[in-house]
Amino acid sequence: MTAKTLKTGWKMHSLQENEWVPAKVPGSVYQAYLDAGKMEDPFYRDNEEKALNLMKQDFEFATTFDAEEALREADRTVLHFDGIDTLGEIYLNGTHLGDTENMHREWEFDVKELLKAEGNELRVILRSPVNYIYDSYEKDPLSVDCSDAMKGCSRLRKAHCMFGWDWGPRLPDAGIFREVKLLGITKARFDNVRISQKHVDGQVDLALFVGTETVTESPEPFAYRVTLTTPEGKSEVYGNSPASIHVEKPELWWPNGYGKQNLYGVKIELLDGEKVLDVWEKRIGLRTMTVAREKDQWGECFCHEVNGVRIFAMGADYIPEDNVLPRVTPERTRQLLTDARDCHFNCIRVWGGGYYPDDFFYDICDELGLIVWQDFMFACCSYDLTKEFEATITQEFIDNVKRIRHHASLGLWCGNNEMEMFIAGDTAGWCKKPSQLSDYFKMYEYIIPKVLEVYDPDTFYWPASPSSGGGFDAPNDENRGDVHYWDVWHGNKPITEFRKFYFRYLSEFGFQSFPSLKTVETFTEPGDRNIFSYVMEKHQRNQSANGKIMNYLGQTFLYPNDFDTLLYASQLLQAEAMRYGVEHFRRNRGRCMGTVIWQLNDCWPVASWAMIDYEGRWKAVQYYAKRFFAPLMISCQEEGILSQNTNVNAEPFELKKSATFCVVNETMEEKEVQVIWRLCRADGTVEKEGREELTVPALSSVWIGKNEFPEADIHEEYVSYELLEKGETVSYGSVLFCAPKHFHFRNPQLTVKTAGEYLIVTSDAYARSVEIKNEEDRLLLEDNYFDMQPGTRKIRVLSGNTEGLKIRSVYDIR
Repeated sequence: MTAKTLKTGWKMHSLQENEWVPAKVPGSVYQAYLDAGKMEDPFYRDNEEKALNLMKQDFEFATTFDAEEALREADRTVLHFDGIDTLGEIYLNGTHLGDTENMHREWEFDVKELLKAEGNELRVILRSPVNYIYDSYEKDPLSVDCSDAMKGCSRLRKAHCMFGWDWGPRLPDAGIFREVKLLGITKARFDNVRISQKHVDGQVDLALFVGTETVTESPEPFAYRVTLTTPEGKSEVYGNSPASIHVEKPELWWPNGYGKQNLYGVKIELLDGEKVLDVWEKRIGLRTMTVAREKDQWGECFCHEVNGVRIFAMGADYIPEDNVLPRVTPERTRQLLTDARDCHFNCIRVWGGGYYPDDFFYDICDELGLIVWQDFMFACCSYDLTKEFEATITQEFIDNVKRIRHHASLGLWCGNNEMEMFIAGDTAGWCKKPSQLSDYFKMYEYIIPKVLEVYDPDTFYWPASPSSGGGFDAPNDENRGDVHYWDVWHGNKPITEFRKFYFRYLSEFGFQSFPSLKTVETFTEPGDRNIFSYVMEKHQRNQSANGKIMNYLGQTFLYPNDFDTLLYASQLLQAEAMRYGVEHFRRNRGRCMGTVIWQLNDCWPVASWAMIDYEGRWKAVQYYAKRFFAPLMISCQEEGILSQNTNVNAEPFELKKSATFCVVNETMEEKEVQVIWRLCRADGTVEKEGREELTVPALSSVWIGKNEFPEADIHEEYVSYELLEKGETVSYGSVLFCAPKHFHFRNPQLTVKTAGEYLIVTSDAYARSVEIKNEEDRLLLEDNYFDMQPGTRKIRVLSGNTEGLKIRSVYDIR
């Protein structure tokens, strides 16, 4: 097959204007206008409104190209679009080829008879997505869309969150966001190549299902040969169209933390005699992957099982990385996912309100060992299953399943985000037509399973998130399936509420914070830097969220004395909430087998649930995650005012003060460890301590007996603890028996200085949540936002300079 990528000579203009500007493909309207200086940064202050109005226009992308003889003389020549966003009209040399209406699909048009040797003109008209959804909603308002998005967003197969969400702006860009190619097909090409694995007795058989599209008649099927390349680079060729390949000593692929991410290369060549007609080349991982569901004493388990090993999922929900999609690059995505891997994540959930990520996203997940929970692109909306809609989404499923299914990291397919839960409760009238209920069943419990039965029968399918297995059977049940839990945050419950539950798999829970001051500065002027200013509230899309942050802050810390300290305090609230929940669920490993935090990243600079902000800066919670997702971890279940959610000003009561420790071992090896705890005064003086040696089996959690401190002064004393392996501290923490605002912190007199690749930190007293930043807040450390006992600590600098270092702790929130 001959291929030519059309990536040069593109230009773009609004159909309401005659002025053309240079454009890129892959690219978009916003990108072209930003590059040409014809629009302001849509993320700055309230420029979002101007950018949204721009998308009420129609646009045209155009280029000219030459067509080589091989393309013109091929048996069939097609114009192939990997992705068009969204409402496209395609013209080649003045002939209308067809229209597109689904961002999530690939599109092909036959062009052989239209091609010229030189000067072919390709035009793509993109109609306004804003006008389309407004018009469709006005004609038929009886469908429900996400309350934070623009009305009618569900009528268009475009990333819903482009129309706004409770963390995202209303910036529905348009463009040709993936490659455009001319494909010259001679005789035949690959159409449907799938590899199925059977693991028996430490060996693997790879079954090959090779489907072809034939464009000219052939008396016999075309042959193919296969080249299998090991992770070390050793190749073996299998000719004569093998139906299967036997791998004697397979090198297995494992998730991060459980083993190596071994990847094999597979190249399949379609042959006509000795002539190669087409090539299919991918990387695969040899592994088994499913979700275990078995009845047990608590209900029914729900956990990832890889190579027969049941793992505890530790990860976050991934949303689109930018509202201007051409800015999502392999380098940027790799950095984000590497940041996740380096903090011990083993799982990423691709949320259903965005778009199916690019191939490089899955390649990187394969390499880093991140299991992908892949939603189909439906979220928080109801849909009318017309014949046209069914046809386009069915092809959407086929295109993406065929594209993604070979990846080692693919852990499961999931039908939608939160629709089963909403429709089952239907408290907000999610079904305004009787047909929408039956349409739901058809889409997620019939159409998608039927597609997967043909195109990917080996990957586990789950009808919705959350779900207990479908059929509206208690979709947010604590004791079955996966759960979205939002009473902490949306329900204003204290973070202690987490300990009342033992979810089997928590696929969404979170807590908001503000981004770094340096990130805030990218979209504000100095006068905007108050969380209740107009601009700051434009960059806060969750209704009443700033008030929620202040409510939780008032329960926890003293009132901050400046804007930057308030940002810091908000990040500590988020970090403490997630730590409190994750540590509790990990202590109950076996009953709970997954904590996937909402959300990993942002698509613009905003106050949100993100762990890493839009500029790539780690919030406090990301450093906390490095500790609470550590494979070998100690945590403390304390009793005190905070854990009992008791009002300190209430009538006298008997307050229990205790600390019960638990060690979790999420590795494949048994561990010999030592636990050390100390009851200390606020100045760091040790009043009492204990030590215990213990053996922690692989993939387990082990509790240590309760330590009671009836005489402890909750305002003056705290408990520190650490876990040692072979004499080295591998996990640590500290716990208060009251809210930090009521603890009598001493001034730790923190200092920090540079010593080669390390920072030397000193403290004169107990310091909580010590933060270290450089002038540009681009410093990445091996540890940050940590609790520190009096003395000195050495911290390795991973990246960034050490100019203008600043250091503070909870003591400074006043």
